[in-house]
Amino acid sequence: MDFASINYLSIVVAALSSFVVGMLWYSPVLFGKAWMAENGFSDEDVQGGNMLRTYGTAFILGLIIAFNLDMFLGAEATFSWGLTAGALAGVGWVAAAMGTSYLFEQKSLKLFLINAGYHAVTFTVMGGILGAW
Repeated sequence: MDFASINYLSIVVAALSSFVVGMLWYSPVLFGKAWMAENGFSDEDVQGGNMLRTYGTAFILGLIIAFNLDMFLGAEATFSWGLTAGALAGVGWVAAAMGTSYLFEQKSLKLFLINAGYHAVTFTVMGGILGAW
């Protein structure tokens, strides 16, 4: 792929979409309370730490994911192909690899479904954004 043909704005928007999905996914409305319980986290644990470093690094990683996914989709990507490829990458690569780790780490199926589900949805949304752009 020609780097000159990359739409960097779409990559930034796709990376930001991971925050939108995460804000909903890990909210009390969806899976936030279950995620905290499965990890043994309190409200203080979740709100502690260096949030600038956490969110800043998460955004950089989101940019890497979006860039990589954009390169995988190719210049002729469509919304439909973006959704499909994002879902396949999210489920077939990310969730499957996480599942292997979770098995050996003896983490719960519930925690796996929450975290892997987030990535599957995020990759699908990112793929749709990149493909549509």
